[in-house]
Amino acid sequence: METTKKTKISQQVFLLGLLNAVICVTCFLLLNSFGGFKTDLAYLLLSTFACFITGFLILYYFYYVVVTRNVNALSDKIKKRFLNNEIPQRINQLEEEDGIDILEGKVDFLIETREKEVIHFENLDSYRKEYLGNVSHELKTPVFNIQGYVDTLLNGGLEDDTINVDYLKRAEKSIDRLINIIDDLETITQLESGGLHLDPDVFDLANLSKDVYGSLELNAAKRNIKLELARKYDKPILVKADKFRIRQVMVNLITNSIKYGKDNGTTLVSLSFLNDDVVVEISDNGDGIDEKHLPRIFERFYRIDKGRSREQGGTGLGLAIVKHIIEAHGKSIKVESSIGKGTTFTFSLAAA
Repeated sequence: METTKKTKISQQVFLLGLLNAVICVTCFLLLNSFGGFKTDLAYLLLSTFACFITGFLILYYFYYVVVTRNVNALSDKIKKRFLNNEIPQRINQLEEEDGIDILEGKVDFLIETREKEVIHFENLDSYRKEYLGNVSHELKTPVFNIQGYVDTLLNGGLEDDTINVDYLKRAEKSIDRLINIIDDLETITQLESGGLHLDPDVFDLANLSKDVYGSLELNAAKRNIKLELARKYDKPILVKADKFRIRQVMVNLITNSIKYGKDNGTTLVSLSFLNDDVVVEISDNGDGIDEKHLPRIFERFYRIDKGRSREQGGTGLGLAIVKHIIEAHGKSIKVESSIGKGTTFTFSLAAA
């Protein structure tokens, strides 16, 4: 970073005019000394002043009328074309504004902005390739499974009573997974494009949490995971939101805690008021998530343990859908986790 202040162009013009006068006087003195050209002091001073004024006015006109006009026009063109949203800078009106300095600042800002955009687009391109690869892989897995089961049945397995029904059931599971992936992709596309309209209503969030717990009780029992509420919540916890979509959020988060929690663990739902919001915390005491994964946890198809995730049958879109649903309500969701201590998802909804 430069520590010295640049000399203003107007000062440079003044110095050039003065230099022009000095050169002219020097020439007069040389002629007076060696060329036999005699002049008095008054004439010398008058000539010096005239040369200075003439040189200064010519340079001043050239800079302020010709150069400055073109510089300002170029500066305005850059601003209108590329910097429409630039935040105006606070400038002391008593200070002189140098057109070239202003143009240089805008060009530097434009270069910096474009460099950031290039990096952003490179990241987007990398993300797009990764996303397409993940979609392809997620769709190929159930399709190849179905193809294998059908081929086996067509090549004699259909008459084999020991495998025909079993393979049909396996094919059905793969079809169900394929449908779930497509449904989730459609949902997230609608959420991102704004094509999915929310239907806000006033409902009891505590009662909804109990209902979701009831529907997932059997899944939790398979791993001896306790589903608990932080309190009894005898009084209604009223919120204004899309009940169907918030139920989807609760189901996804609690299902995740069951899938990736530890055996004989606990999933806890806590509801509390904060100003005009109801804060929801869904916690487990499972293995936790490594800190390096947390910034990407809500990305589509992002998996921490790919092998284990696919064994559990998830589509890899659940948390991405959760994030978009909460953001569609004008709120946000965050995750906190520590290895060996568990994970907590926190989001808020408008209290009714």
